[in-house]
Amino acid sequence: MRKMANIQVCLISLAMCFGVSPVLADSLSTQDREEINRLRSTQGHSAEEVNGLLEQVAKAGEKGLPTEPLANKVKEGLAKGVEPKRIDPVLRQLVTHFESAHDVLEESVSRGLVDSSGNRQRALEGLAEALSRGATADEVRELAKTAQGGGAKVSQESLASGAKSLAILKEAKIPSKDGTALVAEGMRQGYRSAELSDLAREIKRRGAEIQQGRMNLQNIKDQVSKGQRADRIFRDSDQGGSGGGDRMDRSGSSDRGGRDDRGGRDDRSGGGRDDRGSRPDRGGSGHGGRER
Repeated sequence: MRKMANIQVCLISLAMCFGVSPVLADSLSTQDREEINRLRSTQGHSAEEVNGLLEQVAKAGEKGLPTEPLANKVKEGLAKGVEPKRIDPVLRQLVTHFESAHDVLEESVSRGLVDSSGNRQRALEGLAEALSRGATADEVRELAKTAQGGGAKVSQESLASGAKSLAILKEAKIPSKDGTALVAEGMRQGYRSAELSDLAREIKRRGAEIQQGRMNLQNIKDQVSKGQRADRIFRDSDQGGSGGGDRMDRSGSSDRGGRDDRGGRDDRSGGGRDDRGSRPDRGGSGHGGRER
């Protein structure tokens, strides 16, 4: 037994030396299992109807995927009175997103693009959310590559935040190439997770202006490259004051029409729910109610 434990320690040490995060099993907790069974009983479902869901969660944990958000998906569905057979495909889709997130993250770490330290589970959850909202694995790989600057590696959490912001930009019909370049620049400038999200949401709110050519995406990227954050960038745009060289309308003149976009601050509060992920059971895109 001691020999086997020593072998496992050696394997983990070797994996860390080569920049590869060891995959550790994440078992379904007793508390989650008991809560799922309680909800099952309350809703009048047999153990056989729910065992398949529990098995999916357990197998995902054996692959090193986080089980908590998967268990939360099952619990939420049961609490809402959803039949287990309807929860099954949503859970399978979520597992698939986590598997893709795991593969992208491990590949990026092994290639030296992403730092192996940090909160791996949080990063996986963020990446899975981004994939569920429309970002692709290839786009996330390109983001990890593009975000390199000065030889510094991207953190796992930063990659996940960037991927979620890229998904928001895609929802705003921003071309993937442009969105990747913009988000990567923000990552290079040290944008925190909330700052990346703010940038993406502000651009999404102004999607029509960008599509109509009344706002220039390249100018926004230029300001991001100077270290400016979204609140300053879009405050200047909305105010339309002097200093047109840094303004985002193509002529550099005041764009007073943009004031209408400030009427609803919903995108920064309650109304921004669409940019923070839909409720889990309505499309399989949520991740246990977590907000990153």
